[in-house]
Amino acid sequence: MRSYLLGVWDMLDPIYHSCTRLHYVPENKAGNTLFRVRLTSYQGHDVILNDGTMIHKHDLLLKIHLHNVKILNELYAIDSDMKRAVFIYHKIKHALPSLANYMKTNRKNNQIKGIIGITSLYKGANRLGFELFPIKNTYYRAYKKFSFLPIHLIANTSQQDPVYLFMSKDALLNKYD
Repeated sequence: MRSYLLGVWDMLDPIYHSCTRLHYVPENKAGNTLFRVRLTSYQGHDVILNDGTMIHKHDLLLKIHLHNVKILNELYAIDSDMKRAVFIYHKIKHALPSLANYMKTNRKNNQIKGIIGITSLYKGANRLGFELFPIKNTYYRAYKKFSFLPIHLIANTSQQDPVYLFMSKDALLNKYD
């Protein structure tokens, strides 16, 4: 059943991608893209990051989306939760230099304050340089939790409340450029 759902998702993913404003972050190897991104105007509560970067409502951020169907296809053969977590951690760590390069070469680089993501798979994110903040809006948190449910069902992982992941532009470029 999981392989069938994954196959359907794989077929629908190009349609989803064409309906969003997401762009692939190019990596060294063609077809090896893990991140899809778009510029976004932040709409949440004010956030102060560890390096002093202040994120306010309407600040320009680079929103990151993991290419979930790609990751799930690769995770399909891994049966241990610990091995899955380590696999995802290393895939993201390997992709962050390409994200830093994308940020550095973006035409709006001077206006972008950092990157933001929303996830319920955040174990080890702080070691990668991300800072975690709770989603304060109850309805939005419930919506995101519901939208992540298919990922957790297919990946056979337990679901936690989603959180915001932030990393300042300076932190990204200093660590991964």
